[in-house]
Amino acid sequence: MKYDIIVIGSGPGGYIAGIRASQLGKKVALVEKYSTLGGTCTNVGCIPSKALLDSSHHFYDATHHFEEHGISVENPSFDFGKMIGRKDKVVETTTGGIKYLMDKNKIDVYEGLGSFEDATHIKVTKNDGSSEIVEGTNIIIATGSKPSTLPFISLDKERIITSTEALKLTEVPKHLIVIGGGVIGLELGSVYKRLGADVTVVEYAPKITPTMDADVSKELTKVLKKQGIKFAVSHGVTAVERNGDEVTVKATNKKGVEVEFKGDYCLVAVGRKAYTEGLGLEKVGVEVNERGQVATNDHLQTNISNIFAIGDVVAGAMLAHKAEEEGVVVAEYLAGEKPHIDYNLIPGIVYTWPEVAAVGKTEQELKDAGVDYKSGKFSMRALGRSRASGDIDGFVKILADKNTDEILGVHMVGARVADLIMEAAVAMEFRASAEDLSRICHGHPTYAEAVKEAAKAAWDGKPLNA
Repeated sequence: MKYDIIVIGSGPGGYIAGIRASQLGKKVALVEKYSTLGGTCTNVGCIPSKALLDSSHHFYDATHHFEEHGISVENPSFDFGKMIGRKDKVVETTTGGIKYLMDKNKIDVYEGLGSFEDATHIKVTKNDGSSEIVEGTNIIIATGSKPSTLPFISLDKERIITSTEALKLTEVPKHLIVIGGGVIGLELGSVYKRLGADVTVVEYAPKITPTMDADVSKELTKVLKKQGIKFAVSHGVTAVERNGDEVTVKATNKKGVEVEFKGDYCLVAVGRKAYTEGLGLEKVGVEVNERGQVATNDHLQTNISNIFAIGDVVAGAMLAHKAEEEGVVVAEYLAGEKPHIDYNLIPGIVYTWPEVAAVGKTEQELKDAGVDYKSGKFSMRALGRSRASGDIDGFVKILADKNTDEILGVHMVGARVADLIMEAAVAMEFRASAEDLSRICHGHPTYAEAVKEAAKAAWDGKPLNA
């Protein structure tokens, strides 16, 4: 079979690229080595983790907050097996939905490992060892990423685990040690803390969410500590050892003193790395960078002109929505259109509770670049909607150019900020000023009023409700 486009990998980047290309009249094939579509995000990432975050959040509210709302629930309990089962059902429904979309858009799906025979021919090797060759004028590599580890850590995937295993445990840990204070570690740590586990997060950097704005890291640390999560920042892990059901993590603190943490599970959440194993990039001479990522130009085109790459397998933030945008950009570029993507306006989100969301530049980035900026901040505690729901932790912070008032960065901690951040992204896409945003009438009472107030604080320093 010959196709206009062959996409290797069915994660958010791959399947969206296929759909958009099909919409634009291209004949598309999708190659996926697993039996279900959707990649890491749908199967062992975004979707299952959010399902467990929501389930555990409901239980946490029942045990900690229902009483203050006048709701009496005697000795609330949970069925962990049922919770995992619900998560699995959510995943199954979502992967089934992607399969439906492939059929709807007349995209041929090949199950098997895709590898390059040459620049236009892909060998699909099936689980039974048989194979077939498919031909494509253009190829899109969308093979994603897999969890990273540290060179001295031996992952047994039983007690010393990655996020993949953390999503399918058969019991709640007694003490979960999380190596890494980034998005994955904090989200999964939150799940198990809410369900009764002791959780200790060990982070090499001096703060959690180290790439986010310092005020965000400080606030999130405060609220997660209040929920009972323990943090050991500025700790460099030196060893992870298992003895039966006990795991010992050794680390050196900022004073150079070795400390030990003992638990029954250790989640290694130190990031992810591009997955290119078995692709056969060397056969066609596709270049990779020093981090093993596929090297691309501004059009996500590799050094081989008909081969493109998107998502976690290329440089940049490893985010499902970034992969989706890149998939659309490549599909449209191959159809002769002139798409664009502004990487500065791709939001970053942490689905703890309260949630964390950010878009644009951090304060430190503006300082480092020598930008003359101003800052406006508004506390969620000052909102009527927050007091009504009891979600009073957090803030919205807006950074704007001191001379032009253009919004340069927005950083949020609070209830539903994963959704609120898009108001900021839209405003920044149209290069709105802080004054522009502050003059938009926001519904009352809403969490979104914090955005309006922070914008006014950035514009003239005079929020109305603070």
